Amino acid sequence: MPPKRLSAAEYTAGILAGTRTVLGRAITLVESTLPADQALAQEVLQTVLPHAGRSLRVGITGVPGVGKSTFIEALGRYVVETLGKKLAVLAVDPSSQRGGGSILGDKTRMPWLSAHAAAYIRPSPAAGSLGGVARATREALLLCEAAGHDVIFVETVGVGQSETTVHGMVDFFLLLMLAGAGDELQGLKRGIMEMADALCITKADQGNEQAARRARLDYQSALHLFPPAPSGQVQPVLLTSAVNGTGVAEVWQVIEDYAAATQQNGYFPLRRQQQQLKWLHESIVQELETQFYADGAVRNRLPAVQQAVAAGQLTPFAAATELLRLPGGLQGPS
Repeated sequence: MPPKRLSAAEYTAGILAGTRTVLGRAITLVESTLPADQALAQEVLQTVLPHAGRSLRVGITGVPGVGKSTFIEALGRYVVETLGKKLAVLAVDPSSQRGGGSILGDKTRMPWLSAHAAAYIRPSPAAGSLGGVARATREALLLCEAAGHDVIFVETVGVGQSETTVHGMVDFFLLLMLAGAGDELQGLKRGIMEMADALCITKADQGNEQAARRARLDYQSALHLFPPAPSGQVQPVLLTSAVNGTGVAEVWQVIEDYAAATQQNGYFPLRRQQQQLKWLHESIVQELETQFYADGAVRNRLPAVQQAVAAGQLTPFAAATELLRLPGGLQGPS
């Protein structure tokens, strides 16, 4: 039998008390696309909002094979065990809609964190557009903050646009890189390097130390060619080994120093404000798109218009204009 549906007050009380089961159900609620669930979710989010915003949000991305899970486990263990903080790990995985489930579903890749009471690991939604996954992750982040988590790791599981999406919801963006894999800069998007607040070369151990040091010099040289970061901070290149734990404390110190410096120069709160406004505009676009495609007149006319565009009989712009001017379209009469 399914569990009893909670009220907004019960959700709020459970979240603020840090009850893991209620937090998990609340995140499932914000991931739902059912109108009734969305209405309840927004009520809960609005109520807990004054208790959110106090954590340090860290985005973590990296090339395939970089050892991201092992690194997150090591850094998370340091945050939880050494610093005594509560940690949540969330994911943005737009590719999961094709695979039918999240790569993060198997928590055994972070066994220590999965078993610790002060750590909470949450997979990304199992389906949906990147915009929908991003919305759900942002809202899950707020819920985790309200539940008392001091640090939030937001991990990119997919590739491509997910890096930009994660950058738009965190305070510090960490790019993990691998040494000894051929040309260190080949295939690396300049935009991702520019977004990163620090680069970290992983697996600097077991005979790979020399290659890691060479890669560090390559990345440092590449970063000197980029314009100054808007934060006013220099992007360091760090070496770590999650296997033996070297460099992990140094990575966290860089994150804390960055947070302190950007709080002092005003960039930290400015970045959060910009992210909130961007979220607002994205939410407007998503809501307008949802209403547009849900309209009956649009649904009836859309197949014929799509056929005309595919056949080259109508330009996409003209087709869009026609649909928008339908009685139920966004430009037409209500």
